[in-house]
Amino acid sequence: MSIANHPTSSPASGQALLESISTRKCNVGIIGLGYVGLPLIDAFTDAGFSCTGFDVDATKVDSLLAGKSYIKHIGDEKIAAWLNKKAFDATADMARLGEPDVLLICVPTPLDDARDPDLKYVVGTCEAIAKALRPGQLVVLESTTYPTTTRDVMVPILEKSGLKAGVDFFVAYSPEREDPGNPDFSAAGIPKVVGAIDETSLQIAKALYESAVAGVIPVSSCEVAEAAKVLENIYRAVNIALVNELKTIFDGMDIDVWEVINAAKTKPFGFQAFYPGPGLGGHCIPIDPFYLSWLARKQGLNARFIELAGEVNRAMPNYVVSQSAKFLNEVQKPIRGSKICLLGVAYKKDVDDPRESPSFELMELLLELGADLTYSDPHVASLPEMRHYDLPAMESQDLTPEFLQSQDAVLIATDHTAFDYEAIVKHAPLVIDTRNATASISNREKIRKC
Repeated sequence: MSIANHPTSSPASGQALLESISTRKCNVGIIGLGYVGLPLIDAFTDAGFSCTGFDVDATKVDSLLAGKSYIKHIGDEKIAAWLNKKAFDATADMARLGEPDVLLICVPTPLDDARDPDLKYVVGTCEAIAKALRPGQLVVLESTTYPTTTRDVMVPILEKSGLKAGVDFFVAYSPEREDPGNPDFSAAGIPKVVGAIDETSLQIAKALYESAVAGVIPVSSCEVAEAAKVLENIYRAVNIALVNELKTIFDGMDIDVWEVINAAKTKPFGFQAFYPGPGLGGHCIPIDPFYLSWLARKQGLNARFIELAGEVNRAMPNYVVSQSAKFLNEVQKPIRGSKICLLGVAYKKDVDDPRESPSFELMELLLELGADLTYSDPHVASLPEMRHYDLPAMESQDLTPEFLQSQDAVLIATDHTAFDYEAIVKHAPLVIDTRNATASISNREKIRKC
Protein backbone atom coordinates (compact mmCIF):
# COMPACT_ATOMS: atom_id res chain seq x y z
CA MET A 1 0.00 0.00 0.00
CA SER A 2 1.64 3.22 -1.11
CA ILE A 3 1.20 6.66 0.38
CA ALA A 4 0.65 7.85 -3.19
CA ASN A 5 -2.80 6.21 -3.13
CA HIS A 6 -4.11 8.31 -0.27
CA PRO A 7 -5.16 11.94 0.24
CA THR A 8 -2.20 14.27 0.39
CA SER A 9 -2.03 17.34 2.57
CA SER A 10 -0.84 20.62 1.18
CA PRO A 11 2.93 20.95 1.61
CA ALA A 12 2.38 24.52 2.81
CA SER A 13 0.16 23.31 5.66
CA GLY A 14 3.12 21.53 7.28
CA GLN A 15 5.64 24.29 6.71
CA ALA A 16 5.12 25.91 10.11
CA LEU A 17 5.67 22.60 11.88
CA LEU A 18 8.79 21.86 9.83
CA GLU A 19 10.13 25.29 10.75
CA SER A 20 9.47 24.75 14.46
CA ILE A 21 11.26 21.39 14.26
CA SER A 22 14.32 22.88 12.55
CA THR A 23 14.53 25.71 15.11
CA ARG A 24 13.84 23.38 18.06
CA LYS A 25 10.83 25.48 19.08
CA CYS A 26 8.63 22.42 18.65
CA ASN A 27 7.32 20.85 21.85
CA VAL A 28 7.31 17.04 21.72
CA GLY A 29 4.62 15.26 23.69
CA ILE A 30 5.31 11.67 24.73
CA ILE A 31 2.31 9.61 25.84
CA GLY A 32 3.32 6.68 28.03
CA LEU A 33 6.24 7.31 30.38
CA GLY A 34 7.73 3.84 30.51
CA TYR A 35 10.62 1.93 28.98
CA VAL A 36 10.03 3.52 25.55
CA GLY A 37 8.78 6.97 26.52
CA LEU A 38 11.53 8.02 28.91
CA PRO A 39 14.43 7.18 26.52
CA LEU A 40 12.64 9.20 23.80
CA ILE A 41 12.42 12.18 26.13
CA ASP A 42 16.12 11.81 26.81
CA ALA A 43 16.90 11.80 23.08
CA PHE A 44 14.73 14.81 22.26
CA THR A 45 15.81 16.95 25.22
CA ASP A 46 19.46 16.19 24.36
CA ALA A 47 18.71 17.43 20.83
CA GLY A 48 17.40 20.76 22.15
CA PHE A 49 13.65 20.14 22.18
CA SER A 50 11.27 20.68 25.08
CA CYS A 51 9.11 17.70 25.98
CA THR A 52 5.83 17.15 27.77
CA GLY A 53 5.25 13.69 29.18
CA PHE A 54 1.75 12.27 29.57
CA ASP A 55 0.76 9.25 31.65
CA VAL A 56 -2.47 8.13 33.28
CA ASP A 57 -0.43 6.93 36.25
CA ALA A 58 -0.18 10.03 38.43
CA THR A 59 2.45 8.39 40.65
CA LYS A 60 4.84 8.23 37.67
CA VAL A 61 4.17 11.88 36.88
CA ASP A 62 4.74 12.94 40.49
CA SER A 63 7.95 10.92 40.65
CA LEU A 64 9.36 12.52 37.50
CA LEU A 65 8.41 16.05 38.57
CA ALA A 66 10.26 15.36 41.82
CA GLY A 67 13.36 14.37 39.82
CA LYS A 68 13.04 10.68 40.63
CA SER A 69 13.26 7.91 38.05
CA TYR A 70 11.66 4.47 38.26
CA ILE A 71 13.72 2.99 35.40
CA LYS A 72 17.29 2.01 36.10
CA HIS A 73 18.94 3.04 32.82
CA ILE A 74 17.24 6.46 32.89
CA GLY A 75 18.61 7.62 36.24
CA ASP A 76 17.65 10.44 38.59
CA GLU A 77 20.46 12.56 37.20
CA LYS A 78 18.88 12.54 33.73
CA ILE A 79 15.46 13.55 35.07
CA ALA A 80 17.09 16.32 37.10
CA ALA A 81 18.92 17.55 34.00
CA TRP A 82 15.66 17.76 32.01
CA LEU A 83 14.02 19.72 34.81
CA ASN A 84 16.99 22.01 35.48
CA LYS A 85 17.15 23.20 31.87
CA LYS A 86 13.35 23.58 31.87
CA ALA A 87 13.08 21.17 28.95
CA PHE A 88 10.57 18.81 30.54
CA ASP A 89 7.13 18.82 32.08
CA ALA A 90 4.88 15.89 32.95
CA THR A 91 1.16 15.59 33.51
CA ALA A 92 -1.69 13.13 33.92
CA ASP A 93 -4.10 15.71 32.46
CA MET A 94 -5.01 14.48 28.99
CA ALA A 95 -6.86 17.72 28.29
CA ARG A 96 -3.38 19.17 27.70
CA LEU A 97 -2.77 16.96 24.65
CA GLY A 98 -3.48 19.95 22.44
CA GLU A 99 -0.43 21.80 23.76
CA PRO A 100 2.49 19.91 22.13
CA ASP A 101 3.19 20.29 18.42
CA VAL A 102 3.99 16.57 18.13
CA LEU A 103 2.48 13.61 19.97
CA LEU A 104 4.35 10.29 20.16
CA ILE A 105 2.21 7.40 21.40
CA CYS A 106 4.21 4.86 23.44
CA VAL A 107 1.51 2.86 25.23
CA PRO A 108 1.34 -0.92 25.83
CA THR A 109 -0.12 -3.24 23.19
CA PRO A 110 -0.61 -6.55 25.03
CA LEU A 111 -2.43 -9.72 24.02
CA ASP A 112 -5.78 -10.66 25.50
CA ASP A 113 -6.54 -14.06 27.04
CA ALA A 114 -7.19 -15.50 23.57
CA ARG A 115 -3.74 -14.24 22.43
CA ASP A 116 -5.36 -11.69 20.14
CA PRO A 117 -4.13 -8.06 19.97
CA ASP A 118 -5.51 -5.86 22.74
CA LEU A 119 -5.50 -2.28 21.48
CA LYS A 120 -7.46 -0.73 24.36
CA TYR A 121 -4.54 1.50 25.36
CA VAL A 122 -4.01 2.74 21.81
CA VAL A 123 -7.74 3.30 21.34
CA GLY A 124 -8.10 5.09 24.67
CA THR A 125 -5.12 7.32 23.90
CA CYS A 126 -6.43 8.22 20.44
CA GLU A 127 -9.85 9.05 21.91
CA ALA A 128 -8.16 11.38 24.39
CA ILE A 129 -6.11 12.99 21.61
CA ALA A 130 -9.22 13.50 19.45
CA LYS A 131 -10.79 15.62 22.20
CA ALA A 132 -7.81 18.00 22.20
CA LEU A 133 -6.46 17.69 18.64
CA ARG A 134 -5.75 20.95 16.84
CA PRO A 135 -4.73 21.74 13.26
CA GLY A 136 -1.05 21.38 12.46
CA GLN A 137 -0.18 18.67 15.00
CA LEU A 138 1.78 15.52 14.09
CA VAL A 139 0.63 12.28 15.76
CA VAL A 140 3.00 9.29 15.62
CA LEU A 141 2.24 5.80 16.89
CA GLU A 142 5.36 4.05 18.24
CA SER A 143 3.66 1.11 19.98
CA THR A 144 4.24 -2.23 18.24
CA THR A 145 1.16 -3.47 16.45
CA TYR A 146 -0.12 -5.27 13.36
CA PRO A 147 -0.07 -3.72 9.86
CA THR A 148 -3.07 -1.42 9.13
CA THR A 149 -3.50 -0.32 12.78
CA THR A 150 -2.41 3.27 12.17
CA ARG A 151 -4.61 3.81 9.13
CA ASP A 152 -7.64 1.69 10.03
CA VAL A 153 -7.82 2.05 13.83
CA MET A 154 -5.98 5.21 14.82
CA VAL A 155 -6.92 7.64 12.02
CA PRO A 156 -10.72 7.13 12.19
CA ILE A 157 -10.66 7.84 15.94
CA LEU A 158 -8.55 10.97 15.49
CA GLU A 159 -10.89 12.19 12.74
CA LYS A 160 -13.76 12.21 15.23
CA SER A 161 -12.24 15.58 16.14
CA GLY A 162 -13.71 16.92 12.90
CA LEU A 163 -10.23 17.38 11.46
CA LYS A 164 -8.99 15.50 8.39
CA ALA A 165 -5.85 13.36 8.60
CA GLY A 166 -3.29 14.37 6.00
CA VAL A 167 -4.99 17.72 5.55
CA ASP A 168 -5.52 19.34 8.95
CA PHE A 169 -3.11 17.19 10.97
CA PHE A 170 -0.35 14.70 10.20
CA VAL A 171 -0.03 11.00 10.99
CA ALA A 172 2.92 8.61 10.95
CA TYR A 173 4.09 5.32 12.37
CA SER A 174 7.63 4.79 13.69
CA PRO A 175 8.12 1.60 15.70
CA GLU A 176 10.03 1.81 18.96
CA ARG A 177 13.46 0.21 18.97
CA GLU A 178 14.61 -0.05 22.56
CA ASP A 179 17.10 -2.51 24.05
CA PRO A 180 16.97 -1.83 27.81
CA GLY A 181 20.23 -2.43 29.60
CA ASN A 182 22.35 -2.43 26.43
CA PRO A 183 24.98 0.32 26.92
CA ASP A 184 25.89 0.23 23.23
CA PHE A 185 22.49 1.55 22.11
CA SER A 186 20.64 4.57 23.43
CA ALA A 187 17.39 5.82 21.88
CA ALA A 188 19.37 8.54 20.08
CA GLY A 189 21.79 5.99 18.65
CA ILE A 190 19.25 3.65 17.06
CA PRO A 191 18.01 4.36 13.50
CA LYS A 192 14.25 4.81 13.16
CA VAL A 193 11.97 3.40 10.46
CA VAL A 194 9.24 5.90 9.56
CA GLY A 195 6.09 5.42 7.48
CA ALA A 196 3.18 7.83 7.07
CA ILE A 197 -0.28 8.24 5.58
CA ASP A 198 0.83 10.88 3.06
CA GLU A 199 3.98 12.54 1.73
CA THR A 200 3.78 15.65 3.90
CA SER A 201 3.29 13.62 7.06
CA LEU A 202 6.31 11.52 6.07
CA GLN A 203 8.52 14.55 5.52
CA ILE A 204 7.54 16.09 8.86
CA ALA A 205 8.04 12.86 10.81
CA LYS A 206 11.34 12.29 9.02
CA ALA A 207 12.55 15.79 9.92
CA LEU A 208 11.51 15.30 13.54
CA TYR A 209 13.39 12.04 14.06
CA GLU A 210 16.41 13.17 12.05
CA SER A 211 16.77 15.96 14.60
CA ALA A 212 17.17 13.53 17.50
CA VAL A 213 18.29 10.06 16.39
CA ALA A 214 21.19 8.49 14.49
CA GLY A 215 19.34 7.96 11.24
CA VAL A 216 15.92 7.67 9.63
CA ILE A 217 14.75 5.04 7.15
CA PRO A 218 11.62 6.36 5.38
CA VAL A 219 9.32 3.73 3.88
CA SER A 220 6.35 3.98 1.54
CA SER A 221 3.53 3.57 4.07
CA CYS A 222 2.57 3.06 7.70
CA GLU A 223 1.85 -0.57 6.84
CA VAL A 224 5.43 -1.23 5.74
CA ALA A 225 6.78 0.33 8.95
CA GLU A 226 4.33 -1.69 11.06
CA ALA A 227 5.27 -4.90 9.24
CA ALA A 228 8.99 -4.19 9.60
CA LYS A 229 8.70 -4.03 13.38
CA VAL A 230 6.75 -7.28 13.51
CA LEU A 231 9.34 -8.93 11.25
CA GLU A 232 12.18 -7.85 13.56
CA ASN A 233 10.52 -9.58 16.49
CA ILE A 234 9.37 -12.66 14.56
CA TYR A 235 12.96 -13.18 13.40
CA ARG A 236 14.13 -13.31 17.00
CA ALA A 237 11.21 -15.39 18.26
CA VAL A 238 11.65 -18.07 15.59
CA ASN A 239 15.42 -18.35 16.03
CA ILE A 240 15.15 -18.48 19.83
CA ALA A 241 12.53 -21.21 19.46
CA LEU A 242 14.94 -23.14 17.24
CA VAL A 243 17.74 -23.14 19.83
CA ASN A 244 15.26 -23.87 22.63
CA GLU A 245 14.08 -26.96 20.75
CA LEU A 246 17.67 -27.99 19.99
CA LYS A 247 18.46 -27.61 23.67
CA THR A 248 15.81 -30.17 24.66
CA ILE A 249 17.08 -32.55 21.95
CA PHE A 250 20.75 -32.14 22.85
CA ASP A 251 20.01 -32.52 26.57
CA GLY A 252 18.65 -35.97 25.81
CA MET A 253 21.86 -36.77 23.93
CA ASP A 254 24.12 -35.39 26.70
CA ILE A 255 25.41 -32.66 24.36
CA ASP A 256 25.94 -29.13 25.72
CA VAL A 257 23.91 -26.80 23.50
CA TRP A 258 25.95 -23.80 24.65
CA GLU A 259 29.17 -25.43 23.45
CA VAL A 260 27.46 -26.28 20.16
CA ILE A 261 26.38 -22.65 19.64
CA ASN A 262 29.83 -21.33 20.53
CA ALA A 263 31.37 -23.67 17.98
CA ALA A 264 28.86 -22.78 15.25
CA LYS A 265 29.24 -19.03 15.69
CA THR A 266 32.92 -19.22 14.70
CA LYS A 267 31.64 -19.42 11.12
CA PRO A 268 32.24 -15.90 9.76
CA PHE A 269 29.21 -15.91 7.44
CA GLY A 270 25.70 -17.28 7.24
CA PHE A 271 25.18 -17.79 10.99
CA GLN A 272 24.02 -15.59 13.86
CA ALA A 273 24.05 -16.94 17.40
CA PHE A 274 20.82 -17.11 19.40
CA TYR A 275 20.67 -18.60 22.87
CA PRO A 276 18.19 -20.78 24.77
CA GLY A 277 16.61 -19.84 28.06
CA PRO A 278 13.79 -20.61 30.50
CA GLY A 279 11.23 -18.88 28.29
CA LEU A 280 10.72 -15.56 26.53
CA GLY A 281 10.36 -12.24 28.30
CA GLY A 282 9.98 -8.55 27.63
CA HIS A 283 7.15 -6.81 25.85
CA CYS A 284 8.23 -7.61 22.28
CA ILE A 285 9.26 -11.19 21.59
CA PRO A 286 6.58 -13.12 23.53
CA ILE A 287 3.78 -10.90 22.18
CA ASP A 288 4.41 -9.07 18.93
CA PRO A 289 4.66 -12.05 16.52
CA PHE A 290 1.10 -13.02 17.42
CA TYR A 291 -0.19 -9.71 16.02
CA LEU A 292 0.71 -10.97 12.57
CA SER A 293 -0.57 -14.51 13.12
CA TRP A 294 -3.90 -12.98 14.26
CA LEU A 295 -4.04 -10.81 11.15
CA ALA A 296 -3.20 -13.82 8.97
CA ARG A 297 -6.07 -15.82 10.49
CA LYS A 298 -8.47 -12.98 9.72
CA GLN A 299 -7.45 -13.33 6.08
CA GLY A 300 -7.82 -17.11 6.08
CA LEU A 301 -4.07 -17.73 6.15
CA ASN A 302 -1.84 -19.71 8.51
CA ALA A 303 1.31 -18.26 10.11
CA ARG A 304 2.79 -21.67 10.84
CA PHE A 305 6.33 -20.62 11.76
CA ILE A 306 5.02 -18.01 14.19
CA GLU A 307 2.59 -20.38 15.88
CA LEU A 308 5.14 -23.20 16.13
CA ALA A 309 7.78 -20.86 17.56
CA GLY A 310 5.25 -19.69 20.12
CA GLU A 311 4.46 -23.26 21.15
CA VAL A 312 8.14 -24.11 21.62
CA ASN A 313 8.96 -20.96 23.58
CA ARG A 314 5.88 -21.17 25.81
CA ALA A 315 6.81 -24.76 26.70
CA MET A 316 10.22 -23.83 28.13
CA PRO A 317 9.13 -22.95 31.70
CA ASN A 318 7.49 -26.38 32.00
CA TYR A 319 10.66 -27.99 30.66
CA VAL A 320 12.81 -26.14 33.21
CA VAL A 321 10.58 -27.18 36.09
CA SER A 322 10.53 -30.78 34.86
CA GLN A 323 14.32 -30.83 34.67
CA SER A 324 14.58 -29.20 38.09
CA ALA A 325 12.40 -31.95 39.53
CA LYS A 326 14.75 -34.52 37.98
CA PHE A 327 17.83 -32.82 39.43
CA LEU A 328 16.28 -32.63 42.91
CA ASN A 329 15.23 -36.25 42.66
CA GLU A 330 18.86 -37.18 42.07
CA VAL A 331 19.63 -35.94 45.60
CA GLN A 332 16.55 -37.63 47.05
CA LYS A 333 14.39 -34.50 47.30
CA PRO A 334 10.95 -33.83 45.82
CA ILE A 335 9.97 -30.33 44.73
CA ARG A 336 7.21 -30.31 47.36
CA GLY A 337 8.73 -28.88 50.51
CA SER A 338 12.10 -28.12 48.93
CA LYS A 339 13.52 -24.65 49.49
CA ILE A 340 14.15 -23.18 46.06
CA CYS A 341 15.50 -19.69 45.43
CA LEU A 342 14.91 -18.33 41.94
CA LEU A 343 17.63 -15.93 40.82
CA GLY A 344 16.34 -13.07 38.68
CA VAL A 345 12.78 -11.95 37.93
CA ALA A 346 13.67 -9.28 35.35
CA TYR A 347 13.22 -10.62 31.83
CA LYS A 348 16.87 -10.03 30.85
CA LYS A 349 20.19 -9.46 32.56
CA ASP A 350 21.09 -6.19 34.25
CA VAL A 351 17.71 -4.48 33.83
CA ASP A 352 14.80 -3.80 36.19
CA ASP A 353 12.15 -4.61 33.58
CA PRO A 354 9.91 -7.54 34.62
CA ARG A 355 7.46 -7.40 31.69
CA GLU A 356 6.41 -10.88 30.54
CA SER A 357 9.35 -12.41 32.40
CA PRO A 358 9.42 -16.22 32.27
CA SER A 359 10.39 -16.12 35.94
CA PHE A 360 6.76 -15.51 36.88
CA GLU A 361 5.65 -18.63 35.02
CA LEU A 362 8.43 -20.58 36.75
CA MET A 363 7.28 -19.27 40.12
CA GLU A 364 3.67 -20.24 39.52
CA LEU A 365 4.64 -23.75 38.43
CA LEU A 366 6.99 -24.28 41.38
CA LEU A 367 4.42 -22.99 43.88
CA GLU A 368 1.76 -25.27 42.40
CA LEU A 369 4.12 -28.20 43.01
CA GLY A 370 4.57 -27.19 46.64
CA ALA A 371 8.03 -25.60 46.58
CA ASP A 372 9.07 -23.36 49.47
CA LEU A 373 9.93 -20.53 47.09
CA THR A 374 11.98 -17.35 47.43
CA TYR A 375 13.72 -15.12 44.92
CA SER A 376 16.66 -12.77 44.63
CA ASP A 377 17.08 -9.95 42.13
CA PRO A 378 19.34 -6.92 42.73
CA HIS A 379 17.21 -4.87 40.32
CA VAL A 380 13.70 -5.84 41.52
CA ALA A 381 13.32 -5.34 45.28
CA SER A 382 9.79 -6.74 45.52
CA LEU A 383 7.50 -8.64 43.19
CA PRO A 384 5.40 -6.26 41.09
CA GLU A 385 1.76 -6.93 40.35
CA MET A 386 1.47 -8.64 36.97
CA ARG A 387 -1.58 -8.88 34.71
CA HIS A 388 -1.42 -12.62 34.10
CA TYR A 389 0.10 -13.99 37.31
CA ASP A 390 -1.26 -14.36 40.83
CA LEU A 391 1.78 -14.59 43.09
CA PRO A 392 2.17 -13.93 46.80
CA ALA A 393 4.00 -10.83 47.99
CA MET A 394 7.74 -11.48 48.08
CA GLU A 395 10.86 -9.46 48.76
CA SER A 396 14.26 -10.06 47.17
CA GLN A 397 16.57 -12.08 49.41
CA ASP A 398 20.22 -11.29 50.11
CA LEU A 399 22.43 -14.13 48.91
CA THR A 400 24.43 -14.56 52.09
CA PRO A 401 26.39 -17.79 52.63
CA GLU A 402 23.91 -18.76 55.35
CA PHE A 403 20.90 -18.19 53.11
CA LEU A 404 22.40 -20.12 50.19
CA GLN A 405 23.33 -23.03 52.46
CA SER A 406 19.74 -23.15 53.73
CA GLN A 407 18.33 -23.75 50.25
CA ASP A 408 17.84 -27.10 48.57
CA ALA A 409 18.38 -25.56 45.13
CA VAL A 410 19.12 -22.25 43.46
CA LEU A 411 17.57 -21.79 40.01
CA ILE A 412 19.26 -19.19 37.78
CA ALA A 413 16.53 -17.68 35.60
CA THR A 414 18.18 -14.31 34.79
CA ASP A 415 21.94 -14.04 34.59
CA HIS A 416 22.51 -10.63 36.21
CA THR A 417 26.14 -9.52 36.30
CA ALA A 418 25.71 -8.51 39.95
CA PHE A 419 25.31 -12.11 41.08
CA ASP A 420 28.49 -13.63 42.55
CA TYR A 421 28.33 -16.99 40.81
CA GLU A 422 31.50 -18.28 42.50
CA ALA A 423 29.89 -17.71 45.91
CA ILE A 424 26.55 -19.10 44.78
CA VAL A 425 28.11 -22.35 43.58
CA LYS A 426 30.34 -22.55 46.64
CA HIS A 427 27.54 -22.28 49.21
CA ALA A 428 24.35 -23.58 47.52
CA PRO A 429 23.80 -27.37 47.63
CA LEU A 430 22.49 -27.47 44.04
CA VAL A 431 22.63 -24.85 41.26
CA ILE A 432 20.30 -25.20 38.26
CA ASP A 433 21.55 -22.93 35.48
CA THR A 434 19.23 -22.00 32.58
CA ARG A 435 21.48 -19.22 31.22
CA ASN A 436 24.97 -20.73 31.15
CA ALA A 437 25.87 -18.16 33.81
CA THR A 438 28.22 -20.60 35.56
CA ALA A 439 30.25 -21.45 32.45
CA SER A 440 33.46 -20.07 33.96
CA ILE A 441 33.11 -21.96 37.25
CA SER A 442 35.66 -24.77 37.36
CA ASN A 443 34.06 -26.84 40.13
CA ARG A 444 30.95 -28.15 38.38
CA GLU A 445 29.95 -30.90 40.79
CA LYS A 446 26.88 -29.04 42.08
CA ILE A 447 25.90 -27.39 38.78
CA ARG A 448 23.17 -28.73 36.52
CA LYS A 449 22.51 -27.03 33.18
CA CYS A 450 18.90 -26.77 32.15
